[in-house]
Amino acid sequence: MRWFRYILFFLLLIPVLFSCNKELKVDANWKDITVVYGLLDQSDDTTFIKITKAFLGPGDAMQFSKIPDSSNYPDKLEVRLDKYDGTTLLTSYPCDTITIHNKKKGDSVFYYPDQLMYYTLAVLEEDFSYKLIIINKKTGKEISAQTELVHDFEITRPQVTASFVPGQLFEVRWSPAKNGMRYQLMVRFYYVETLVSDPQNKQMKSLDWIVFNNVKTLDAQSTLPFDLYLSGDGFYSVVGASIKTDPSVTRYAHHCDFVFSVAASALNTYMEVTEPSMSIVQEKPAFTNIVNGIGLFSARFMKSQDSLGISKVTRDSLKINNHTKNLGF
Repeated sequence: MRWFRYILFFLLLIPVLFSCNKELKVDANWKDITVVYGLLDQSDDTTFIKITKAFLGPGDAMQFSKIPDSSNYPDKLEVRLDKYDGTTLLTSYPCDTITIHNKKKGDSVFYYPDQLMYYTLAVLEEDFSYKLIIINKKTGKEISAQTELVHDFEITRPQVTASFVPGQLFEVRWSPAKNGMRYQLMVRFYYVETLVSDPQNKQMKSLDWIVFNNVKTLDAQSTLPFDLYLSGDGFYSVVGASIKTDPSVTRYAHHCDFVFSVAASALNTYMEVTEPSMSIVQEKPAFTNIVNGIGLFSARFMKSQDSLGISKVTRDSLKINNHTKNLGF
């Protein structure tokens, strides 16, 4: 009778097997998810906030991303920036909408060249914190996020002249910025190109060298100065890799700007989470500090030591260094 029990079990199993749904549904029920990105910087005259909605649909998501209506809200949102002294609300700055028309292809996979942004001309002050409030008047949904500003700081070296000596180190020294967690230094090198056939035809050009972008502090309230010694050889390597040999022009080293960018705590965390993983485990947790939404609302501060002269030893080295000797300096 054992064979009879096997046959009976199989017959009972057949309806179950044929009733299985073989379709995989990747589209969940629609849910309003607000996506917010904004960085406050008191050195800017305008604060921009990017507010969109997440989207999902059948087909290629890359194609959906190129359609503004896929991610833009159909109705204008109520957006404001509230200024706080501790827990005391001091004032509110309403944000209006503006369309930016110069977004370049390749900046992201989303539509271009037009971008809808919310903005305010409010003058931000570093001693206060700011809370972003977004209200969808159609649904009543409220989204919020809050940040403190990164304070101004002092750059003590270099001061007047930029000097990159092959085989030697150059010093960069600055005081910490309150609420700053991560520092980047970019050297912008300006040079003049002169056409050999027409000496009056001169053109100022520049190139950017990211000297470092991950100098961090363990304490955003620290007062200990940063003092770094960096290789001068890196300058010639970057110049040689960035400028093409052209016998029709001569070149003259003009000046340098040392541009510092400082990230607040939340921005630093966001950068850490999104940086490429060097470990076997590639999956990283998502980071957001938006209440009732996703994205990032934080602060940064940019400050530069501008128009630093180029030392004579640097000008002479550009003529003979293996990386730059054929560039016409």
